[in-house]
Amino acid sequence: MSDVSKAAAPAEVLVVDDNQVNRELLESHLSGEGYGVRQAADGERALEMVQARLPDLVLLDVMMPGLSGYEVCRRIRDLPAGRLLPIIMVTSLSETSDKVAAADAGADDFISKPIDRQELVTRVRSLLRIKQYQDELAILNRTLEDRVNLQVNELDKLRQLQRFLSPQLSELVLNADEESLLKSHRRQIAVVFTDLRGFTAFSETAEPEDAMDLLREYHEVMGAEIQRLDGTVGFFAGDGLMVFFNDPMCCPDPTARAVRMALGMRQQMEPLALSWQKRGFDLGWAAGIHFGYATLGQVGYKGRLDYTAIGSVVNQASRLCAEAKSGQIIVSQRVLADVDELAEVEAAGEFALKGFAKPVPGYNLVALKDGQAFPGAAPKPARCGRIQMRELSRGR
Repeated sequence: MSDVSKAAAPAEVLVVDDNQVNRELLESHLSGEGYGVRQAADGERALEMVQARLPDLVLLDVMMPGLSGYEVCRRIRDLPAGRLLPIIMVTSLSETSDKVAAADAGADDFISKPIDRQELVTRVRSLLRIKQYQDELAILNRTLEDRVNLQVNELDKLRQLQRFLSPQLSELVLNADEESLLKSHRRQIAVVFTDLRGFTAFSETAEPEDAMDLLREYHEVMGAEIQRLDGTVGFFAGDGLMVFFNDPMCCPDPTARAVRMALGMRQQMEPLALSWQKRGFDLGWAAGIHFGYATLGQVGYKGRLDYTAIGSVVNQASRLCAEAKSGQIIVSQRVLADVDELAEVEAAGEFALKGFAKPVPGYNLVALKDGQAFPGAAPKPARCGRIQMRELSRGR
């Protein structure tokens, strides 16, 4: 038994000839080798059958009433699915002239009548082998195309993530291969708000070019500290900035990271503010930090999405920032409890914050305590799992 007969789906040959005896003879030769055979008695019917279900090969008689074999071959080649379909022309006419005409019409091979069974089988097998290679190549091309499309989608996803994540975080989220990381959820986070004091008055009188240059310098300083501690940007608009820690990637020390980042920002702002003063720009900087539960996820509309946090923890950090004087970082009592061994903190009094029924105590963040390396090599964040979050909650 031949290899073809062992196949689960034997190759199918369409035999096209106006002579029924010839069709039956060709089918006998081919079916004996395990091929499936369909018959068409004229060119029009052959074209209908090719379009209805593409065969693996066509045996096409040259001389037929109506459409000749040459014309049928040309029309098959005009079909998108028929451009690579193996076609063997069968004729009893002059071999030389018919070969030229068959090749011109787009045929792959030529066989003369009377049909020699072994020659027929050999030519059919050869062309089907070539078609199998072409099909395998097409599958590989489709697979490659799918992989390229997947990589393009991942790059698009990465570009979106990089708008509100540090490069390290965006890479982690991208490799996580789980879009649920960015869906709405609830989690404890440390939130930092910063603000340029005097920017509104400055922007009303300064030249637009000066304002833009100043903001670029400011954003570069802030951005470097955010990336150093792997923070997530909630928003970065003009002189206002919100950064949070422990989402979408988990970290064991969100408040410590928030404190280190804010202190780093203040340290970097000192020479920057001096350079602004030399140019006649009197601007200050302040920050507020709080820790608590928030709802996080994507917000926006098609074509413009952001990843942010909402909730009381965000509001309190923002209100503490608004109360801070230039150069001051005010942290909440919740943050104080977490960083008492890390940083020097002074009581700043109680604040009547908008939206909060009772006065809220605040604490002035002075500096890191002796022995606490300022830059610090922060361990890289990882995806937050349920066990990690339970342990983090118990440790608070």
